[in-house]
Amino acid sequence: MSRVFAVLSFLFVGLTACSTVDPSRIGPDGLPLPQVYRIEEGDAGAIQFRMLDSLNTLRQAAGVQPLALNARLNAAAATHSRDMAVQNRPWHFGSDGSSPLDRLRRVGYSGQLRGETISETYETELQTLAAWMDKADTRAVLLDPEANQMGIAWFQENGGKIWWTLVLGDGTRTGPVAEENPVPRL
Repeated sequence: MSRVFAVLSFLFVGLTACSTVDPSRIGPDGLPLPQVYRIEEGDAGAIQFRMLDSLNTLRQAAGVQPLALNARLNAAAATHSRDMAVQNRPWHFGSDGSSPLDRLRRVGYSGQLRGETISETYETELQTLAAWMDKADTRAVLLDPEANQMGIAWFQENGGKIWWTLVLGDGTRTGPVAEENPVPRL
């Protein structure tokens, strides 16, 4: 019986090794082509909390206070993500000339803007967070010790491109953005 099992196992392993890879899924560099990351309607809460948990883990490792998700900051981020897609360019100003501070005022956020990071990509939220953390200017925004609230939103085009916006604020202070705080983009 053990001989039969050994022969069958050998044949199974042999057949597995003979499987073919779809050449249309391999790029010119020999690596698999990226697949479009599709965000479904029901994914919103999971994505926001996955980003919050991940960013808070990074902030904890840096010795910085955790963030809380803020609905008004989410709304400001959503407005800007859609507007960047309409303009077809990642930048911090709205099609009407509005700044991040203007967007926070429009949604009724009374706290202080600490920073905004944006991205135009086909990547997941965690890949985007990793890219932001890889750059000194966006990392400084994400690890701002004065920030205690976060808003995250995106707009995905039909072709799969995702426009990400993450906004950080200080809900304990009122007033405009701190003078020294940059609002870089990726």
